[in-house]
Amino acid sequence: MNSRQLLKIGVPEYCLKTAKTAIQKKVAEENGNGKGSGAGKVRGKALKELVQAVVAQPEAFLEDLSFRQLALELIEDNREEVFEPIDYQVWGKEGIDEGAFSQMDLACHVPSARGAALMPDAHLGYGLPIGGVLALEDAVIPYAVGVDIACRMKLSVLDISVDALDQKPHQFVDALNRGTVFGVGAAHEKRQYHGVMDQDWTVSKVTREKKDRAWKQLGSSGSGNHFVEFGVLTFTEADAELGLEAGEYVALLSHSGSRGAGAAVCSTYSSIAQARLHKRHHKLGRLAWLEMDSEAGQEYWAAMNLMGEYAAANHAVIHQNVSEILGSKVISGVENHHNFAWKEEHDGKEVFVHRKGATPAAAGELGVIPGSMADPAFVVRGKGNPASLNSASHGAGRCMSRNKAKDKYRWKAVRNDLAKRGITVISAGADEVPGVYKNIMEVMAEQQDLVDIVARFNPKVVKMCGDGSRAED
Repeated sequence: MNSRQLLKIGVPEYCLKTAKTAIQKKVAEENGNGKGSGAGKVRGKALKELVQAVVAQPEAFLEDLSFRQLALELIEDNREEVFEPIDYQVWGKEGIDEGAFSQMDLACHVPSARGAALMPDAHLGYGLPIGGVLALEDAVIPYAVGVDIACRMKLSVLDISVDALDQKPHQFVDALNRGTVFGVGAAHEKRQYHGVMDQDWTVSKVTREKKDRAWKQLGSSGSGNHFVEFGVLTFTEADAELGLEAGEYVALLSHSGSRGAGAAVCSTYSSIAQARLHKRHHKLGRLAWLEMDSEAGQEYWAAMNLMGEYAAANHAVIHQNVSEILGSKVISGVENHHNFAWKEEHDGKEVFVHRKGATPAAAGELGVIPGSMADPAFVVRGKGNPASLNSASHGAGRCMSRNKAKDKYRWKAVRNDLAKRGITVISAGADEVPGVYKNIMEVMAEQQDLVDIVARFNPKVVKMCGDGSRAED
C-alpha cells in the first residue's frame, strides 16, 4: 500500500514509515506461514481491513510482532497530555477582544512554549493573535509568524522642504502612483531589480518555485492595511543616531511584506506542521509547529529568512522609485520587521521568539509604530523590557472587522472628510478608514514601559489598495 492509500484509511502522516514496515513484516510472515503456496497471504481488501483495525484499536495488536510498533505509536498519539500552560503578561488589557485572549491562552499550551506576551494592539488573527509574542524552545510555528512573512515598516527621511507638501501636492501624488502598485497579485509592468534576486532561492522547493513570481512582484505593495504615504516627521529634540536635528522633515513611510511568495511559504509549511500534529494536540490546529532539528523545520527557517530579505528589498525598491520620481534623496531612515521569528536568548536560554504583528523593542532598538491614514505614526526606541520579550505593538490594532467596516462606512464620505483635514488619500477601501482602528495615542500610553517616542509622523498623502481586499497578515 502506498502513502496515499494509507492516509485515506486513517494512518497519520508521521506513522506512514512505521505502517509500511509493519505491512512488509506481516506479508513476509504470512508468506512464510503459507510456505510459498500463497494460501496464507494477506493482500488487497484483507490487508486494508487489517490496517484499519490497527488504527481503530491499536491496543489489540500489542502482541502482534508485525504491528506492535505501529500500535505503540498510535497509542502514544491518542494519549492525553497533561501539563501546565505558561503564563503571559498583557499590555492594554481593556482594549483587547476576547478572541485574542482565547488564541493567546491556547498558544500557551504549545509544549515547547517558554515565554509569551500580548501587546496593546492585539486582536483576532490566525493561530497566534495579531499582537501576540511567543517564545518556543527548539521549534517554530509558521502561523505564529504569519501569512505575510516579514511584513515590514520602512521610513525614509527626505531632503525636501515641508512646504512642498502644500505647494506641490500633485508631485507627491504622482510619485506614489508611479513608484509602486497595490493589490493581490499586483506587479510592475517592468521588472524591478534588487540583489536579493541573486541569492539562493533553492533553500526550499516552494521558494524555488515562487522565485519568478517574487521577482515580478518586487517593489509592489499588498492589499488591506498595506500602504505607502508621505507625511511630516517631527523631532522635538535632536537624535544623534539618526543624525537629525530637532524640527520638521518630509518622510516617506511604507508598510508591506513578502507578497505571494511569503504566503506560499507559510501555507506549505503550516500544512506540513498540521499533518504531523498528534491527535492529543489537535486543538492547537494552526499552532502546529516544526521541530528545528527536522528537515522541514530547517527548510522553513531558511525560507522565512529569505522572505525577510525579500520583504526588505521590496521596501528598498519602493523607496528608491518614489524618491527618484520626486527628485529627492534619503538622508536618514528607520525600518523593522514584524510577522517573523528571531533566535534570541531570554532567561539564559536560546529560544525562537515569534512576533505576530509585534515590533522588536530591545534596549536602544529603533522601530516604527503606525496609527491610521488619519492618525500619527511614531518612531520609537525600545527599552528592552524582558516581560514583553523585548517587544512592543506594531500599530494601533483593529477594533472592527472588515465586513462590519464596509457596512458602516462609505469610503467617499470618509475621503472627503479627510481632505478637509488636509490629508489626501489617493486610494483605499472602507475597511481601512480611521474608525476601524484603536486610538493610537491610547495604545502608545499603554506601552510606555516598552518604548520611548523619538519622533511623530503625521500622514499627508496616502495610497492604499483601492479594492478593500483582505490584508495579507
